Amino acid sequence: FVQQTKWSLQLMTQRALEAESNVEKLKQENSVLQGELESSKVENENLKAGQTTDPGAVKRNIDFTLQNLHKIITGANWSIRQLTLGVESLHFVAEVLESTGKISEVEAEKE
Repeated sequence: FVQQTKWSLQLMTQRALEAESNVEKLKQENSVLQGELESSKVENENLKAGQTTDPGAVKRNIDFTLQNLHKIITGANWSIRQLTLGVESLHFVAEVLESTGKISEVEAEKE
């Protein structure tokens, strides 16, 4: 039983480390996305400042902005999914650790 608990604890520790690694990667991805968002905001302001009535230029600007917006949305959705998975893994690890603590208490009481 103790061996099984140790194995479970090692597995949970590994999962927790992987979740922490995912969170760190997501933070970096979020930082990149924030940079892209700021770049898009600047581009938007530049477009507003040079407002043009040329329909072709307006369409190109809209297409460019939509492409960037779709990239940002896709990246944000991916980041949210990864964060959710990381949080779920951490909750699972916490539950296992709580169970292990309770089992240890019961074993200690038996002795």
